[in-house]
Amino acid sequence: MHIPDGYLSPQTAVPLIAVMVPVLGIAANKVKNEMKKKEVPVLAAGAAFSFVIMMFNLPIPGGSSAHAVGAVLLAILLGPWAACLGVSVALIIQAVVFGDGGILAIGANCFNIAFIMPFVGYYTYKIIKGRAEKLSARGMAAAFIGAYIGLNVAALSTALMFGAQYHLFQAADGTPLYFMYPIKVAVAAMMSEHLILAGPVEGAVSVLGLWFIGKNYPALLAEGSLWRAREGKEAGTYV
Repeated sequence: MHIPDGYLSPQTAVPLIAVMVPVLGIAANKVKNEMKKKEVPVLAAGAAFSFVIMMFNLPIPGGSSAHAVGAVLLAILLGPWAACLGVSVALIIQAVVFGDGGILAIGANCFNIAFIMPFVGYYTYKIIKGRAEKLSARGMAAAFIGAYIGLNVAALSTALMFGAQYHLFQAADGTPLYFMYPIKVAVAAMMSEHLILAGPVEGAVSVLGLWFIGKNYPALLAEGSLWRAREGKEAGTYV
């Protein structure tokens, strides 16, 4: 889902950077004030894991790519704000150091992959899981579906972003100035890859990751974290 430079107009890319600055400020503040010190290494490891799996890109016609992210798994473990911060750091390093995703497109990529995906995936997971145990069949299904939907909503947002450039920014002779394909082509290319391939992989990564952590490091699921503390406050108790 990484958008490279040259595919978004400055009129699109710069406002998205401006949007993500306060979003990341809120995320950093919430992590600083609510996360336990012993959970910080988990966030760092989650960001590193996200960084690594996002480097395995499957090119998509039109200039973008399909890949797993791990953002929803991190959101399930530590909350969507922590996931937003961790995945954003991974995306920024990828763009600046490895050229994976454009510099000017950092705001757009963070908005799609680090903001939309973990929040959509986390709340989808939360609704489906209900009061079931995290490692129960329902909990695992919720993790898979949450990750699948979160990734695909982020992919759709990405496709709409650069597909809209074709219609909004053209030269006097009708030549596209940035992205060369209309929205319908961008959406078809992006969604076919993510619905069929990247989505199931993302779901499997989240399920296997949650199962592995639950079986080998159960304290990470049993102890209070950002999302468990918030759920506890909403219910009047702590899980």
